Amino acid sequence: MEGSTAPEAKATVLRVAAISGSLRRGSANTGLIRAAKEICEESIPGLIIDHVDISDLPLLNTDLEVDGGFPPAVESFRAKVRAADCFLFASPEYNYSISGPLKNALDWGSRPPNCWADRAAAILSASGGSGGSRSQYHIRQVGVFLDIHFINKPEAFIKAHQPPKKFDSDGNLIDRETKEQLRKILLSLQAFALRLQSKPANSEQAT
Repeated sequence: MEGSTAPEAKATVLRVAAISGSLRRGSANTGLIRAAKEICEESIPGLIIDHVDISDLPLLNTDLEVDGGFPPAVESFRAKVRAADCFLFASPEYNYSISGPLKNALDWGSRPPNCWADRAAAILSASGGSGGSRSQYHIRQVGVFLDIHFINKPEAFIKAHQPPKKFDSDGNLIDRETKEQLRKILLSLQAFALRLQSKPANSEQAT
């Protein structure tokens, strides 16, 4: 109605726990997370990227679990995972599979109670000849057990070392086409996460 002063409905805000599977300074995969954060701030309202650093996590060793508790770095990591609405993984491919640091983080988050369950996720990978495709499929396989729900499309297998140049010497994403590809993935993640949140607790159909 003309002249109405009714407040506009606020958009749902989703917090994304973004994890890089590379610990290297200047990592292209960590650069993808920085680019995702910038894209969300510029053009995707309601989606907030929180980079979760996994460099301080010890190697998984259940001897470190005492009286049902975890080492401080693990407790902090698990709290950040639990607080997230959805996840974004950016990881290189190591020997046809998941990077060691990311697998370690997935495993720590899976210790009872599992912190990953029943939320949406997307995967990015910047790697060599395959662009990290085999790593992505292994992450999806692990996610089946962890009850993570991955978007299927679009996919991004970024061949980091092939022309045109995609990253600068500090790992910052500079390729416009790749940025647009990343934006589409983030939009898909946002839409899927919102769909999951709106599902009723009991989705069984009446017979």
